[in-house]
Amino acid sequence: MTELDTLHATRDAYDAIAPTYAQLFHDPLGDRPLERALLSAFAELVRTNGDGGVADLGCGPGHLTAHLHGLGLNAFGVDASPVMVELAREANPGLRFEVGSMAALDIEDGALGGVLSRWSVIHTPPQDLPAILAEIARVLAPSGHLLIDFPATDGPHNETQAYDHTVVTAYRWFPDRLAELLRDHGLEESARIVIEPKPTDRRQFQEVQLLAYKA
Repeated sequence: MTELDTLHATRDAYDAIAPTYAQLFHDPLGDRPLERALLSAFAELVRTNGDGGVADLGCGPGHLTAHLHGLGLNAFGVDASPVMVELAREANPGLRFEVGSMAALDIEDGALGGVLSRWSVIHTPPQDLPAILAEIARVLAPSGHLLIDFPATDGPHNETQAYDHTVVTAYRWFPDRLAELLRDHGLEESARIVIEPKPTDRRQFQEVQLLAYKA
């Protein structure tokens, strides 16, 4: 499969801001105890199902890849931005990071025990998301786990809303619709957490964390 048309613009945009991004978000979990707890639960589920690797898709500068490694997982990162991957390798010389597209992963079928997708699909237009979910389903082993999060829309059931992200256009999803797409690709939702925005947040969007497994 070739790169998605939108990948080039997203990659170039993140290449341009990679050093600033890495500095601004050097501690992405510092004030997020609920997310730390969910990542710990995700790690426990993956370990219970075997010792398969875990891909941090859209890993950026590798902060969460390192966090997953600290939770005992055989974690590695994949990102479309070569500059992000270079920064991740410099910060975490003992971990593996690769440049790649989420729609065409260089990973064998059924090789992974888990996939983390933290805000990494938000720049994917709705028509392109099924290709990414198909790849995630392909690389997960049976009963492998996916943890995916995204900003939620407050519109009608099937509506996806574009918004003006600081870096490049992003999209908000209706949670039931995204869960439906997961089911279409053999990924069954097992848990859902909705995080309300803080009054001080610039964007007053709900954040949704979906945990799913490959049926």
